[in-house]
Amino acid sequence: MHSKYARACSKDLDIKNIETYAKLKGLSIVGTGDFTHPKWIEELKRDLTPNTTGKTGIYETKTGFPFIYQTEISLVYSQGGKGRRVHLIVLAPSHEVAVQITDQLKKHGRVDYDGRPIFGMSCISFVEEMIQISKEIEIIPAHAWTPWFALFGSNSGFDSIKDCFQDQLKHIHAIETGLSSDPPMNWRLSQLDNINLVSFSDSHSYWPWRMGREATVFSLQKEILSYIQLIKAIRTGEQLWGTIEVNPNLGKYHATGHRNCKVCLSPADALKVNNICPQCRSKLTVGVDQRIEALADPDRPLGFKPKNAKEFASLIPLSELIASLFGKAVASKGVFAEYHKLIKAFGSEFNILLSASKPELESYTTPQLADVILLNREGKIEVKPGYDGVYGVPLVPGGKGCVSSEEELDVKKKIPRTQRDAKQKGLDDF
Repeated sequence: MHSKYARACSKDLDIKNIETYAKLKGLSIVGTGDFTHPKWIEELKRDLTPNTTGKTGIYETKTGFPFIYQTEISLVYSQGGKGRRVHLIVLAPSHEVAVQITDQLKKHGRVDYDGRPIFGMSCISFVEEMIQISKEIEIIPAHAWTPWFALFGSNSGFDSIKDCFQDQLKHIHAIETGLSSDPPMNWRLSQLDNINLVSFSDSHSYWPWRMGREATVFSLQKEILSYIQLIKAIRTGEQLWGTIEVNPNLGKYHATGHRNCKVCLSPADALKVNNICPQCRSKLTVGVDQRIEALADPDRPLGFKPKNAKEFASLIPLSELIASLFGKAVASKGVFAEYHKLIKAFGSEFNILLSASKPELESYTTPQLADVILLNREGKIEVKPGYDGVYGVPLVPGGKGCVSSEEELDVKKKIPRTQRDAKQKGLDDF
């Protein structure tokens, strides 16, 4: 998550709203986001209290909804003769450790200008400094494949996870798949065989088509859940069931392309034009699909599945299904009305998307939407791929198509429209 103190984020993104929509979505624990920001951590101290029944490291609202301390850090530096830009998720075991992390980072720069601060240090140095504070701090490469700010980013990352972290790789146990990749794509790299795959929404708002669009699923009892149990599952893979992912074509960087010219290409077609836009001759933004193809093991074709592979579910958010079927804006009153009618009947969005039967669904919505929800569950909805900062578009059978909402347009006005601005401001994963 992010907070209202991060750039290009909703100014209503506070604990109360996060809790409300987390419950609607069906989430059972959420990261606080942005704990390095001085104003946000004061709000966390005010709004969250440590659990006193043995759930060490779990912080709760007044109604008992659980959070863990989490933030995202942007590292911009040079290594191996190349400029690197890598985003890292940081999980902390307590409020006190979160404060220590922030105090350490203040030695490298400011933390008060953005919820996701930027520092000119390497991933190697960052991990080393964090582990000296506490071995219970967990560091996870964020949206590992996006082009501009990621471990394997085509324009700013590394070809191997070992090159990125070197002797500190022993402290890296998982990577985040990100919106533009899914587990089967990552399974093609043997260098990730001992790295667990996790997925999070990286949400910039609390709306249900953003928050919880991706999640990690644990086989843990939430009634007795502690931070240590959660981290052990991430580190060992034990009691880590798998992930909930969006179709990777929905991600803004799945395909290779150039948005100004509306050029979107498959990896093979992009290579035919040497990754140069056939219309304006500028460089194409190499997408995640092509990047994985370049780094995949030669003996691991599409469809390869390692022995220790975890489960995953591929889902398009319910709001987007409703909007696409009925030709509405995703934030329109009509979509919200249909969404909340279903939530009232089934309790949560995940219950609707993963469990509700067709007869049950048809008791509360149209047969067409019931069919679309089941097709979504089976991964049978085609998606026009996203590219170069443009989200993919679900092609719902019989649908009228989703139209742009004012809420989306208002937020997008705050987002840099050029790749140069995006690279400078670090907003490519929005």
